[in-house]
Amino acid sequence: MTSSASPPVVRFAPSPTGLLHVGNIRAALFNWLYVRRLGGTFILRLDDTDRARSRPEFEQAIERDLAWLGLDWDRKEKQSDRLAHYDVARDRLIAVGRLYPCYETPEELEFKRKRLLAQGRPPVYDRAALKLSDEDRRRLESEGRRPHWRFKLVAEEVTWDDMVRGPQHVDEASQSDPVLVRADGSYLYSFTSVVDDIGFGITHVIRGEDHVTNTGAQIQMFRALEGPVPVFAHLPLLVDAAGGGLSKRTGSLSVADLRERGVEALAISALLARLGTADAVEPVISLDTLVASVDFARVGRAAARFSEDELAQLSARTLHLLPYADVKERLAGIDADLGEAFWLAVRGNLATLADAAGWAQVVRGPIAPVLEEPAFLAEAAGLLPADPWDETSWKAWTGAITTATGRKGRQLFHPLRLALTAQEKGPEMAKLLPLIGRGRVEARLNGQAA
Repeated sequence: MTSSASPPVVRFAPSPTGLLHVGNIRAALFNWLYVRRLGGTFILRLDDTDRARSRPEFEQAIERDLAWLGLDWDRKEKQSDRLAHYDVARDRLIAVGRLYPCYETPEELEFKRKRLLAQGRPPVYDRAALKLSDEDRRRLESEGRRPHWRFKLVAEEVTWDDMVRGPQHVDEASQSDPVLVRADGSYLYSFTSVVDDIGFGITHVIRGEDHVTNTGAQIQMFRALEGPVPVFAHLPLLVDAAGGGLSKRTGSLSVADLRERGVEALAISALLARLGTADAVEPVISLDTLVASVDFARVGRAAARFSEDELAQLSARTLHLLPYADVKERLAGIDADLGEAFWLAVRGNLATLADAAGWAQVVRGPIAPVLEEPAFLAEAAGLLPADPWDETSWKAWTGAITTATGRKGRQLFHPLRLALTAQEKGPEMAKLLPLIGRGRVEARLNGQAA
């Protein structure tokens, strides 16, 4: 695995303008796994300079979602606290001639773009603003125009060795000078991100491949501000099971929504960590397993297919492995903590942890028994073994019933399960029987709610 000589410093930089979804979390997860494996620092950086859309409730939701997933952070930073740093960097770029004012309106820029496209040419900004004289600028400002500011790209091929994609290059001569400062004075993400990466000593930028195209310009910004260029890793984007984009469905795939639906946090991490890699998707009972196996060299270039059905199945398989100690508090929270023997009996039949509440009700009652064959059940009640019961009691009891009645298979077991659990299927009766207890079993066999 690629690493720097010193422990890595990474950042997860969500914008508190909405809820985290699986695409965001995949980037957060790979950042977290990488630094936890190498003993580095994970910074949660809230990119909250969009004053119109940033909300405290989204900031709180981001922290709640990360904590639920077990992705703890070593430092928390907010871009709204760092405006002075951006001002200094802006002035520095202006002083060295790399940031210049432009006065075109959005309508004028759109007209230029359409004209270039109509001519079959790429819609690259023509740098007309660089030809303006001081008098021209004063005149435009006297008309009420306020400039936006563009970063002047050097016409060169920018290269980097991407931890996922391998050697990469972008010809900046074919790119438009990016806007870094809006006409209202606010800063764009690509600029503030570079300033913060320098300020926080970020060594590795791990993010989605939708950022590949602006990496070249950002590398030039790092150099213009005389900051070290970090190592980049661009993860393939997630697509749905049919190969379509997830963007229109991220509301239903928010972390908050998945949590509400009872999806296991570990299942989300296990799926996102292994999708699109050379490793099989398997349930884990600890994030430590994923930390030990994270390797960017095993991440493929193709888009990773995310399936909600696969996640649901993996979530259930995760539950089936979890030890009692890991779920005890959660079971208590739904009034279903009946001890370790109960958990080990029912976990293999759960789709979500909430399902355990139904089996707790079956065990402690009262439930209304379903009597398929009352006469047979009454006879079975008379053959119940004496206390104390354990997991061998079911076999002893059903063996006695077979001897007395000749019944076997479904003819024997189905009426008993219906009477004792009111369910067609479920956990092993050998494990449930001693939990239900002799008194409730006898009452239910005789048609009583117990």
